[in-house]
Amino acid sequence: MTRIACLHTADSNAAVFDEALVTAGLTGVSLHHAVRADLLAAAERQGRLTPEIAAETVALLRGLSAGAGAVLLTCSTLGPAADDAALDSPVPVLRVDAALAAEAVEAGGRVVVLCAVETTVGPTRRLFEDAARATGATIDVRVVPQAWAAFKAGDRDRYHARVAEAADAAWAAGATRVALAQASMTGAAARLPADRRPLTSPAVGLAAAASRARTVPPKGP
Repeated sequence: MTRIACLHTADSNAAVFDEALVTAGLTGVSLHHAVRADLLAAAERQGRLTPEIAAETVALLRGLSAGAGAVLLTCSTLGPAADDAALDSPVPVLRVDAALAAEAVEAGGRVVVLCAVETTVGPTRRLFEDAARATGATIDVRVVPQAWAAFKAGDRDRYHARVAEAADAAWAAGATRVALAQASMTGAAARLPADRRPLTSPAVGLAAAASRARTVPPKGP
């Protein structure tokens, strides 16, 4: 059995990743969910991922490695902390949007990346631009207006509707690929026709973590 520990900053993302596990067809994989919404809230107050918030996130990720085959950070704002945690972790530590970025830029062209929260823009742009160097893709990172306010108000329907509208507009303007930077945006994809659905991170991120994970021996009686 492969055990993946997920660090979320939104309670609702646990269900998103449980569903993505099925979508990805990953048998023999179990998920452990840890939620620290306060970390994203702190980054929003500061307007960025500060060294202090990053250090706390790194410590949490390293702690989650105990008993796990891999650790997956599902918050795009905190994403760079996964790279730091991976340096001396006993198991792979990944950021969920890394696999998304690789998939999005694979065909080159113009990639539009949608974000809901401002603090995600910087880490997301750096990640996607780094991935794009290998393919020549151009990266356009945008914030979806009013989406995050809807999410924080608990109105998931309006949140996903705003994201779907922005994705549809990006396709209409000639995007080669459209990607949703945050895992919480995943539900918006199903609102668009199959040939215009944006790329999302949970399933590909879990698949990447599973492919690199170490098998955790079963516990004794």
